[in-house]
Amino acid sequence: MPPAPSSAAGIIWDLNDLYAGVDDPRINADLEFCTKLCTQFAEKYRTLFAPASLTAAGLKQALEEYEQIAEVMSRLGSYAGLLTAADTSSDPFRRLEDRIQQQLVERENQLTFFELEWLALDDAIAGKLIEDPALASYRHHLSAGRRYKPHTRSEPEELLLNQKGLTSRAAWTTLFDEFVASLEYSFEYDGQKRTLTQPEILALNYDGDRNLRKAAQACFFAELSRHELVLTNIFNVIAQDHAINDQIRRYDSPMASRHLANEVAPEVVARMQEAVEANYSIAHEYYRLKARLLKLPKMATYDQYAPVATSMPPCEYSAGRDTVLAAFGRFHPTMRDVAAQFFEKRWIDAEVRAGKRGGAFSASTVPAVHPYILLNWTDKLRDVSTMAHELGHGIHQYLSRKQTYLNFHHPLTIAETASVFGEFLTFDYVMETTTDPGVQLGLLCSKIEDAFATVFRQNVLTRFEQTTHAARRKEKLASGEICEHWWQANQSLYGEAVDMFEPYRWGWSYIPHFIHTPFYCYAYVFGELLVLSLYRMYQEEGQAFVPRYLALLESGSNASPETLLARVGANIAEPAFWQKGLDVLRDMVQKAVVLAETSRR
Repeated sequence: MPPAPSSAAGIIWDLNDLYAGVDDPRINADLEFCTKLCTQFAEKYRTLFAPASLTAAGLKQALEEYEQIAEVMSRLGSYAGLLTAADTSSDPFRRLEDRIQQQLVERENQLTFFELEWLALDDAIAGKLIEDPALASYRHHLSAGRRYKPHTRSEPEELLLNQKGLTSRAAWTTLFDEFVASLEYSFEYDGQKRTLTQPEILALNYDGDRNLRKAAQACFFAELSRHELVLTNIFNVIAQDHAINDQIRRYDSPMASRHLANEVAPEVVARMQEAVEANYSIAHEYYRLKARLLKLPKMATYDQYAPVATSMPPCEYSAGRDTVLAAFGRFHPTMRDVAAQFFEKRWIDAEVRAGKRGGAFSASTVPAVHPYILLNWTDKLRDVSTMAHELGHGIHQYLSRKQTYLNFHHPLTIAETASVFGEFLTFDYVMETTTDPGVQLGLLCSKIEDAFATVFRQNVLTRFEQTTHAARRKEKLASGEICEHWWQANQSLYGEAVDMFEPYRWGWSYIPHFIHTPFYCYAYVFGELLVLSLYRMYQEEGQAFVPRYLALLESGSNASPETLLARVGANIAEPAFWQKGLDVLRDMVQKAVVLAETSRR
């Protein structure tokens, strides 16, 4: 049975700005071009780092040529990835992605020497080059790369690791994506049988019928548990692969490589997690409020996203578009104008269909092109928040195109800055243009729950990864053990305020971040609390804040996250910084309490 139609039917992205199709001759031409450039680069710069001949001008020229190669490679990889995300069941798409991945690994191997020789360079010599005015635009890239020096192996070892990655981590990740996307959920309720995709059955978590929510979760997790052999083995392999890489690269903890990639100190992350857990009482207060609003003695996990307002209107795709554009335009015309291009130029794929990857994302592609956004629009009002989130990402990525390739991709710790900010802009706009108190309460509760999902739940996900990765380093984990780790991590959040639904033990099994990028999830916590603080600054300062914020988005990764955020007045090393964001959440819950009382009168 095909997915239920939505108002986003036919909203499919146009990837022609990358390539015209799987048979586009430019694909082979670019692959050949990459091979030629990589060969020439290796021949030309093998001796670049000889101390007697190394100059800032010579290194700058090499970096510019390196960027040219990297951008062509990224264009190829982005296109293949977008094709398969749009249709994971397409054999031609999968074969193209596999072919491109293999050839890109071969090209990366040809260039590996460049990074390794830079890392092998004497610290004193490297320091002088980094400070040379000729290399000012590459200063952060060069200095940030040096932090990997203790974790980099010899060139033959690095080449082997790159090549082996095709049949290790990348292969298991592809299997996970294709397998989970292929699952169908045979759902029977109230005498009706339907075959649902993952986005469709997850959308039922937001339905007003409690029995329907419970039945949908039972069906969803039952289907996942039937595939425990595949899902458990994938999780074990990914965790063990991570452990082996840590051993090879001499990282002292499972999270160390992620901290290094995010350019954030371990103690900052630990302080953030501790602050979040010290404020779980905020969640407990809200869950008790919501139980009263739902007229329940106590909430269950399948009630988390139940609508507080039963009269919440649906939202067609065009209405969601107009709402987000109006909210962004009120902040600054640049935000609206950039966002409008995504709709006008077909940079969005929003249609729900079988085989399409679930969830949503914004893919940055390359500076010479533009980002693409994937949505699964189900005509729910909450889809507007997702649209605003991904358009925030898209605007951030679009504005970062002012940077060259090596300063283009921002680290995960600030990757959520524009996305969550965009959500809050849209939320405030919708609240101000809504007159029904019941709908206002429903919107506020939905926003609180989204924030909880990003702060509290992502912290839970990170704690789950910490315990499972530690356990996996001792022995292979059975599915029941992984489920128990999941259960314990979630119980720390829910406490006595929420009953945990037994099938929810399988809640870990479909989450792609665990497979794609271990320990990715704490960046969501970081980003949400960061934006809560930044948004409070915007509310306090008004338009004076806007230029600094837009400059942050345009900066890409041309400085460390700490430096970039300092430019807008955020100090992530300050212990009170994290509490400031959590206090905003507490204020939102208190506002919901007051609004609930007002609505009852």
